[in-house]
Amino acid sequence: MGILDNISSPAELKGLPEAQLDELAAEIREFLIQKVSATGGHLGPNLGVVELTMALHRVFDSPTDPLIFDTGHQSYVHKILTGRRELFDTLRQKDGLSGYPERAESPHDWTESSHASAALSYADGLAKAFELSGQVHRHVVALVGDGALTGGMCWEALNNIAAAKNRSVVIVVNDNGRSYSPTIGGMAENLAALRLQPFYDKVMDSGKYALGRMGWVGDRAFQVIHGLKAGVKHTVLPTEMFTDLGLKYIGPVDGHDIRQMENALRYAKDYGGPVIVHAVTAKGKGFEPAEKNEADLMHATGVIDPITGEPVEKKAVGVTTWTKVFSTKLIELAKQRDDVVAITAAMAGPTGLAEFAEVFPDRTYDVGIAEQHAITSAAGLALGGMHPVVAVYSTFLNRAFDQLLMDVALLKLPVTVVLDRAGITGSDGASHNGMWDLSITGIVPGIHVTAPRDGVRLQNALARCVEHSDGPTVVRFPKGNAPEPVEAVREEADYDVLFESSRAAEGHSSEAVAGKDSKHGSTADPRVLIVSFGALTAQALSAAQALDADGFHVTVVDPHWVVPVADSVVNLTKQVDLVITIEDSGLHGGAGSKLQMKMNEDKVDTPVRNLGIPQRFLAHASRGQVLAELGLDSDSVTASAREWAAELQK
Repeated sequence: MGILDNISSPAELKGLPEAQLDELAAEIREFLIQKVSATGGHLGPNLGVVELTMALHRVFDSPTDPLIFDTGHQSYVHKILTGRRELFDTLRQKDGLSGYPERAESPHDWTESSHASAALSYADGLAKAFELSGQVHRHVVALVGDGALTGGMCWEALNNIAAAKNRSVVIVVNDNGRSYSPTIGGMAENLAALRLQPFYDKVMDSGKYALGRMGWVGDRAFQVIHGLKAGVKHTVLPTEMFTDLGLKYIGPVDGHDIRQMENALRYAKDYGGPVIVHAVTAKGKGFEPAEKNEADLMHATGVIDPITGEPVEKKAVGVTTWTKVFSTKLIELAKQRDDVVAITAAMAGPTGLAEFAEVFPDRTYDVGIAEQHAITSAAGLALGGMHPVVAVYSTFLNRAFDQLLMDVALLKLPVTVVLDRAGITGSDGASHNGMWDLSITGIVPGIHVTAPRDGVRLQNALARCVEHSDGPTVVRFPKGNAPEPVEAVREEADYDVLFESSRAAEGHSSEAVAGKDSKHGSTADPRVLIVSFGALTAQALSAAQALDADGFHVTVVDPHWVVPVADSVVNLTKQVDLVITIEDSGLHGGAGSKLQMKMNEDKVDTPVRNLGIPQRFLAHASRGQVLAELGLDSDSVTASAREWAAELQK
């Protein structure tokens, strides 16, 4: 039995002899490697915060002292030390342990959202609440990465935190950017050791007083000493950004030295005001395959071999991800047009822009974790004659809605936003599901939004977006592999016909689309129109085939644009007895509701039934499991379509 087997709470960790801490850290790393290899998850970030998290729980009293993890994907060690070790076999699985902090799991988890740069604002608010309620004995600790500090929200919060000199807010900067050389690190370590002494500030004050009594000689001596200290700090360390705000700075501290971290954190805890503790860590530490992974140090993995780090499941031959399709097409378009530029918010690899950057390094801009800035910077590029393509995860566009609305659309600027991970992403949980984008982009005046059904259509959609010059465009697609291309039975100007009953074809000719009312045609069999938006085409076709077999006249169409709704698509709704819409996005303000609203404007009273994602936060599970739970798998969609169509025969 190892040491970890006896640690199920922070209290037990606090009682552990110091001599056993390094051994415990090694056991935690091995535990992480074994468990995350089996389930997939954020391995690299958690390997990098083992000692840091142990020190946090030994110095502070969680949950009395809130520990807030920015982004939260580095909270696995925290979960292990707060009684959830036995649940790690269910990590990121349906009804299992979340890959992020989750309030329902433990009182030690204070937040849940995985969106970056928010931790300091939470901390500021909590500290204010404790002050107002007389709980001045409580400390608030926020763990924020160096990457998150590129987000503007962090600096807005720091501005407020620094103003309250007596609120105990400890900000731990987890710096895993590998930006410190050994020489600089050595000098900084010595300086940090001095700062960590509890009497450091008193020594400086008393030294100033003593030297001041020596007249001009003492004054000159103090100026030299203080100047040397400041010169070293400003030359070697970027601390002035914190100290100029009025924040006490401690560091850099070796984030893998438990004793050094504990000393720093105890000093910060006793300081009584806002403090920055700068911890330098190595992402992926202790797992050689992660340490050698130059791309992202195994930031996130699927199921891997715990020895080699290689994926257990090999990629199928000939299968291409949506992201890869986008990346390849964007490079092709950029070779044709010198005005195409790309912007990423610190996620060039996951969003497909890393390859673009290799080909066009001077036309690629990484703005850090700053989606708001990304969109308005794109607006500036567009004002200067460029056509910027901003690639972000769908869920992160939420943060830049104002900029899209007021800085891009109001000016009718040609900016293309590419939304990866749209719809249900699954295992990362509620804050990662890209289910809001159609609801928020659809209300933007002049915007064009497309949701391609497969990789071929993604290429076409991206080309259309880049060609569009009068306002913003958006293209969305899900996580994972692009499906096999679904060829159209017939292509119209505004939509593709994907399925058409032989009986339905009679009433869906060009003449019918132009205005013939097929409800009064030659057949009495009910007509059903299925409008499929995006990646649920297989479900739409399954339902169509079933209804066709049941004797209904069925047509399935895929509109080229979700927004604006084409008049020709509305005309199709006039020719049928029932309209069914299917989408991998939120129902409220989604694609189906937009079509329905346009039908209302045109006084079309054909009944509409919408299938999509309900407006609620969805627990983590696989994409397939979530879709099934929502009634968006093929069997469920078919059952719903049959139920609604049957009502026409009553």
